[in-house]
Amino acid sequence: MQDVQAIANRVTDNVEKVIVGKHSEVQLALISILCRGHVLIEDVPGVGKTMLARALARSLGCTFRRIQFTPDMLPSDITGVSIFNQRDREFEFRQGPIFAQIVLADEINRATPKTQSALLEAMEERQVTVDGITHQVPQPFLVLATQNPIEYEGTFPLPEAQVDRFMMRIHL
Repeated sequence: MQDVQAIANRVTDNVEKVIVGKHSEVQLALISILCRGHVLIEDVPGVGKTMLARALARSLGCTFRRIQFTPDMLPSDITGVSIFNQRDREFEFRQGPIFAQIVLADEINRATPKTQSALLEAMEERQVTVDGITHQVPQPFLVLATQNPIEYEGTFPLPEAQVDRFMMRIHL
């Protein structure tokens, strides 16, 4: 247990080199990773949400991807798609950005509920099903999703049943 604490302290110290003055928020995000949970960050633009996600990924040696949610996104923009390979005459799966260990789902409430559900399936099941074939997401797997709590025009708020997929809700 002391080894886990020592590693967590080193990761926290490293992240705090770029996220200054947010010790408890950094610790909560790290706790979520250790507990296999996800984090919803509700805050205005420009407070370091993307920097927090990148710093965590880099400090842990994890892969990182950022998905900017927009109203015209499709579920396949997140999960990936099967493409026909003419040379081999078969379909091959091209992974979407959800196949990273730490994923920043930026402004999740800007996408339609159908697109949101593609992300939420991966969060809950730790897998993605495309064309009837199930693909496991890498481990560890953490989604840091953001919402702007001020600007709701043109958004699709997450229903309470979907908000429960997040272990923690933090503000920077």
